[in-house]
Amino acid sequence: MVLIGGLVLSGCQNAQPITAESEGIWNHFFVYPLSWLIIFMAEQMNGSYGLAIIIVTILIRLILLPLMLQQNKNTKAMRTLQPEMEAIKKRYATKDQKSQQKLQQEMLELYKTNGVNPVGGCLPIFIQLPIMMAFYYAIMRTEEIALHTFLWFDLGNPDPLFILPVVAASTTYLQTKMTMSTLPDNMKITMYIMPIMILVAAVAMPSALSLYWVIGNLFMVIQSYFVYYRKDIVNG
Repeated sequence: MVLIGGLVLSGCQNAQPITAESEGIWNHFFVYPLSWLIIFMAEQMNGSYGLAIIIVTILIRLILLPLMLQQNKNTKAMRTLQPEMEAIKKRYATKDQKSQQKLQQEMLELYKTNGVNPVGGCLPIFIQLPIMMAFYYAIMRTEEIALHTFLWFDLGNPDPLFILPVVAASTTYLQTKMTMSTLPDNMKITMYIMPIMILVAAVAMPSALSLYWVIGNLFMVIQSYFVYYRKDIVNG
């Protein structure tokens, strides 16, 4: 979702290099602090902006991890309550006002009894998106990044060997497959759309962004493994 938003907004947002003098709340309070953090971390890594992107990506993901876990917990709770929710809806299938009020009351009581917030899964997303989008733009608009190389590629140019785009697309597929395995079949098409979009974007965009996607995806794969496949570790 962050990628989709980034690709859509990239044509609308100011693509000028980000500096301390950049105006606007978005630039001053979101993008520039992350750009500064990348530069600071690169200075600690002997000028390696590739390592800086990796470290900052992992750091941001770790900071957001509690929100992700809360979102997953709420989603699982809502899924567990689904049979009871469907039973209540059938009991008050008529559309008259009295029935709908009773439906809402019983739903709220069900949520309260089980300690579930029906909008609890949305709040973490709203908090995460601005941060991840700001980091996306910080990488795009930090001039110093484009002047450096990392491993076999220039951070400011597409990967000439197409290794990063393929890895980015592959890890995107794996990550979406792990997190969407419980979704209805008609929604699982996202597992194929997202990797294709990542591949197309990574082929054309600076390798710094591809590196960011690869590291972020790998982190999410590891996180999903422990959340969905090693519940004993997460819960115990």
